[in-house]
Amino acid sequence: MAILQLAVIFAFLAVGELVVWATGTTVPSSIIGMLLLTLCLSARIIKPRHVEGVADFLVANLGFFFVPAGVALMGYFDILADQWLPIVAASALSTVIVLAVTGHFHQISRKYLGKNGISRK
Repeated sequence: MAILQLAVIFAFLAVGELVVWATGTTVPSSIIGMLLLTLCLSARIIKPRHVEGVADFLVANLGFFFVPAGVALMGYFDILADQWLPIVAASALSTVIVLAVTGHFHQISRKYLGKNGISRK
């Protein structure tokens, strides 16, 4: 069953690659693939049980996937040391902006959808 769940996730990643190739967009193919998977889950085209087991495993081991990126950063330590202030400032500012936008979007969605995600119309 895990093989089929993994196949569903990889199929959406492949579709994301196809979309990037066909459109020439600069959005990463993995983002497009996961957005398409999210849309299919929301539209109930794909049932959660089709990806749940593998998704739970990937989320449980998420920290492990950041290790290669962290190790790769060490190759640029001299640049990071020279540019630490702009990097910290940009990180702090972007964190505040993301929190504000997320909170605002959440308030709007709760206003137009009920607490359970059901439309109030």
